[in-house]
Amino acid sequence: MTVTIYHNPACGTSRNVLALIRNSGEEPEVVEYLKTPPSREALAGLIRRMGVAVRDVLRQKGTPYEELGLGDPSLTNDQLLDAMMAHPILINRPIVVTPLGARLCRPSEAVLDLLVKPQRGAFAKEDGTPVADTAGRRLPAEGTE
Repeated sequence: MTVTIYHNPACGTSRNVLALIRNSGEEPEVVEYLKTPPSREALAGLIRRMGVAVRDVLRQKGTPYEELGLGDPSLTNDQLLDAMMAHPILINRPIVVTPLGARLCRPSEAVLDLLVKPQRGAFAKEDGTPVADTAGRRLPAEGTE
């Protein structure tokens, strides 16, 4: 199985998603998109595959979103894609692609829906939040029991 993660190692959510993929026994292709951004065509294809709007993949926090006026609802998808190509930090992360689909994995547990193999054992996020029990079973999100 091929798993690809568009990853930012400085992002805790991205690190958690990468660790969850590895905890399932997969070694993904890791694309550090800030160093090697996807082409415009590849990014547009990922967004289509995810079935979301371009704006849904646009990151606001810690980016030049405000300075570039990207909150303007009159901006076209092409203009938003142009901004993401000029400033890859605007691409929200992590995006994961597997044979089961593609999605922006926020929160990090969302990656579990894309993995063919289950978790191989207990897993907790960097902040200590448990995600899988010792048998690898997905735990309910906190506050949803």
